[in-house]
Amino acid sequence: MNMEWLAVLPPLLAIVVVLWRKEVLLALFAGIFLSEWLLAAPGFLSIGAAWLASLERIVGIFTEGNNARLLVFSLMIGALLALVRTSGGVSGLVELLVNKGIAKTPRRTALLTSAVGGAIFVESNLSILTAGILSRGLFDRFNLGRARLAYLIDSTSAPVCILVLLNGWGAFVLALLSDYELPLKATQVLWGSVAFNFYAIFTLIGVFYTAWTGKVYGPLKHSKDVKGPELSEEGESGKYKAGYLIIPMVVLIGGMIGFMYWTGGGDLAQGSGSKSVLYATATACLVAYLMMLFQKTDHTHQYQRTHIELVKIAVAGMGEMLPLVLILLLSLALGSSLNDLGTGSYISGIVGDFLPALMIAPVLFITGAIISFSTGTSWGTFAILIPLGVPLIQALGLPAEFILAAILGGGVFGDHCSPISDTSAVSALASGCDLLEHVRTQLPYALFFGVCTIFAYIFVGWIIL
Repeated sequence: MNMEWLAVLPPLLAIVVVLWRKEVLLALFAGIFLSEWLLAAPGFLSIGAAWLASLERIVGIFTEGNNARLLVFSLMIGALLALVRTSGGVSGLVELLVNKGIAKTPRRTALLTSAVGGAIFVESNLSILTAGILSRGLFDRFNLGRARLAYLIDSTSAPVCILVLLNGWGAFVLALLSDYELPLKATQVLWGSVAFNFYAIFTLIGVFYTAWTGKVYGPLKHSKDVKGPELSEEGESGKYKAGYLIIPMVVLIGGMIGFMYWTGGGDLAQGSGSKSVLYATATACLVAYLMMLFQKTDHTHQYQRTHIELVKIAVAGMGEMLPLVLILLLSLALGSSLNDLGTGSYISGIVGDFLPALMIAPVLFITGAIISFSTGTSWGTFAILIPLGVPLIQALGLPAEFILAAILGGGVFGDHCSPISDTSAVSALASGCDLLEHVRTQLPYALFFGVCTIFAYIFVGWIIL
């Protein structure tokens, strides 16, 4: 039986389930199961064999060193973020900046908000929380409006995270790329995508324009500043120190660069991304743990925590990352199964015959936007589309960085438009703005930059392809 055309069904099923059930884990496993069923020769009697093969496919992911390291990293970054949050470092940074008198005018306040959000690029929600807590009172003082604050922090965090990539986003994408043979190393492709991630670049330009000029448009201009529930700060004034946030973050970022240099034998481009992020995160966790373990205990500082308490905090943080780890695990398994099924080769053949090369990046960008808008997660979007996009790169000789950037940008774009996105919810909570008011006022900006991005991919594709 000719199974060639059937190879396209597993990713289609995954996309349909995502749009129907809004559940990424179910969609990924459904794709794996169907792929294994097709590999086992379709038939009623092979359903049980496909079930067992699906489980073995998932277990097999742990046998590859890079995959295992990145799965462990995903858990450890949760522990690090939990320790940093609990230490009070976020409140300490807020107090430091405010007490220095940096925010004296509306323009300075808006620029400071974006700068703080951009500086904490290790994790989008931490970036949003820090900038939101910092700026709520300042925005109220200058009557700038909570909806504007929500827009600035939401439209800064994800674009910065997807451009800097020294964070969980970069490690996640690196894991998805690591199983494919590409002209360049996965790390080089990842970093090369930055210049082509037009949506993130355009969005940050829009944020800077808004902060610098103070001008807003559309619903944001006429927003009545509908306030939502307030997110409480981490403690009383003067109780915490910014160093509990700054030092672990410096160790994390410096460690990633240093370990890339070390694992690459003196060449950053040749370094191991999976080893570097794991080693750097583990070191930062150790530093945060020791700082809190030996924390001073006078009347102005938080009480000293015991080893048991810190372990519980770290384990709880790992638990928060479990959905992400499962998405990563299942996406790696789906990519492996689709590779054996030949899905990428079949789709690339169809695309090569019917879709002009310069339209591939715009179509992937739009598809990514639809998936992330429907699910509220850019991570799940990357997990579904990268296993489809990379075979196109291999078969048609497309620039890997260009195609990857379209997938990443589409995921962020849809995430910005979605009312069920976690970053939308956290942005509304951190700024004290009503969630639907935030989505309504940010949507025109996201759509405008999204349309600009589509035309940019068509134009650049016409030049380089």
